[in-house]
Amino acid sequence: MIKPYGDSWGDGQVQLSFTLPIPAGPRAREAARRLAAQMGLDDVQVVHMKDLSGFTYFILYGSCRHSIDLDQIPLAVAEGEMMTFEEINHFVRERLGRKVVVVGACTGTDAHTVGLDAIMNMKGYDGDYGLERYPMLETYNLGSQVQNEILLQKAMEVGADAVLVSQVVTQKNVHIQNLTELIEMAEAEDLRRRLILIVGGPRIDPSLAAELGFDAGFGPGTTARHVATFLVRELARRN
Repeated sequence: MIKPYGDSWGDGQVQLSFTLPIPAGPRAREAARRLAAQMGLDDVQVVHMKDLSGFTYFILYGSCRHSIDLDQIPLAVAEGEMMTFEEINHFVRERLGRKVVVVGACTGTDAHTVGLDAIMNMKGYDGDYGLERYPMLETYNLGSQVQNEILLQKAMEVGADAVLVSQVVTQKNVHIQNLTELIEMAEAEDLRRRLILIVGGPRIDPSLAAELGFDAGFGPGTTARHVATFLVRELARRN
């Protein structure tokens, strides 16, 4: 059984922040404290309160009374070791015998290209080259605010093997709407079976990606090698 760790083992210490739609003041402070207590925190302290023109932002400390039994959580199944830049290119030459075509974009109204560029741009991220650097990959980075129909049109135009979608904006679950629409369009155009569809973003994980109908989902900390390793192995499996 484990709890959050702060100063000593098992103290359950956590830091929490949230915004309430009320003006700052003593009543707002007490509302925040009581809310945190209802969340399962003891010894709650409101250490910061900031007025935001009728809203109030809080930072609180407290001790979580709940714990987690690790034995009830199954271990993740390993997908195999991630390949290196050289191994990925060699794999494509030997197993596929041609370049792999990849189209990527931030879809809908999403204008945040940091995640997409980290995977696709030549310079890459965290010491990993982006997909543009791979000699055995042919890539098309369409950038931001690309409508789903434009993304699929480009994929058809260049004979893409895979489509990468980056979703950073998640307010009101707009990313769910965009991703669902893309899958529905791909199915309507009879493209779903032909394309490997991959989604990435701060609120994306493999479970959500699978639920929405994607072949893979990648969250924070993903580099180009994670995506490329999955992509080339999946393409070889299908072939």
